[in-house]
Amino acid sequence: MTPKLTNSTLYLMSISAGLIVANLYYNQPLLHEIAQDYGVSEAAVSNVALSTQIGYAFGLLFIIPLGDKISNHRILKLDFLLMVLSLLAAATSTSLLLLIISSFVIGFTSSIPQLFVPMAAQLSDDKGRGRAIGIVMSGLLIGILGSRVISGFVGEQFGWRIIYYAASILMVFLFFILNAKLPKLNPHFPGSYGSLLKSILHYFKTEPSLRLASLRGALAFAGLSAFWTTLVFLMEDNFGYGSTISGLFGLLGIAGALGATVVGKLNDKINKDKIIIFSAVLLIVSWVIFLVSGNSIFGLVVGVILIDLGLQALHITNQNIIFAKNPEGRNRINTVYMVSFFIGGGLGTILGALAWQHYQWVGVSTLGIVLSALILVSHLSFRK
Repeated sequence: MTPKLTNSTLYLMSISAGLIVANLYYNQPLLHEIAQDYGVSEAAVSNVALSTQIGYAFGLLFIIPLGDKISNHRILKLDFLLMVLSLLAAATSTSLLLLIISSFVIGFTSSIPQLFVPMAAQLSDDKGRGRAIGIVMSGLLIGILGSRVISGFVGEQFGWRIIYYAASILMVFLFFILNAKLPKLNPHFPGSYGSLLKSILHYFKTEPSLRLASLRGALAFAGLSAFWTTLVFLMEDNFGYGSTISGLFGLLGIAGALGATVVGKLNDKINKDKIIIFSAVLLIVSWVIFLVSGNSIFGLVVGVILIDLGLQALHITNQNIIFAKNPEGRNRINTVYMVSFFIGGGLGTILGALAWQHYQWVGVSTLGIVLSALILVSHLSFRK
């Protein structure tokens, strides 16, 4: 019998998703300090953020499908062990290469919150699914944004390594709480692990709505990753601010992230096509604001609020669409979507670093406008 989704369980998953996914983003406000520590260029140190995102994509591909085959508690035990060890390895790394390798494993193991989103969809009924996904995503988004605030401040005051030590201790405590309180699910996929992975391709081939949602998500997250990867460089070069101020921009995004619950509820009531078009337009507007705000803190503030609101509205709507069908394969469907999402993030990190290196903030902003416009064009072209 499937356990009932209580509010306490839902908020536990939401908070846990935020705390775990924060591991992915601690490094972004710290890139300048890391570059100085190792004596490398800004382009070289951006590989730390890139390897974390690639690791996350691999974790989504190889860990999350297991949610359709084996107990979620079994997955948690091994995953958290590797997660804690990789955080400690990052804290003690003696070279940029070792930090990049450990960052890959951090990303790989920090994919585990993506088990919580399909779990929330599975444990809730049709009328409450949008709300449940919105609450979990709200926690996840707050973790993404809040991590930048915390790591920016801690890194500037105490050094960038401290944040990794602190994160490893926090993950140990979180594991014991989840192990005690999280409902145990025992899925019944009958085939082998290999056949489980092959079935992911089946969903990709046979679900056009999944392919389109994956493309929309990838383009949107590419833009956001380009922004956060290069913001710290803009703050340093144009305003003379350190990582603390860059991290504080995360607080602005939290205001938008709190709207995830509202967006989730709207998905249960409003036509999803309209929400997607609105989200894409909002992303384009945010990047236009960034383009003219290279020397304006106020403009950057407005842009950050809008870009985070646009991304979460698009992301939650995408997930509501893909989870509406195939309940027996929601983890594999989520794998297709989220792998695409973070491949987009990795691509955005690369393109953002290159745009900054050659064209500075104008190049980054132009890149964001193009990526956001492609979301709107692709959706209008293939939505039927």
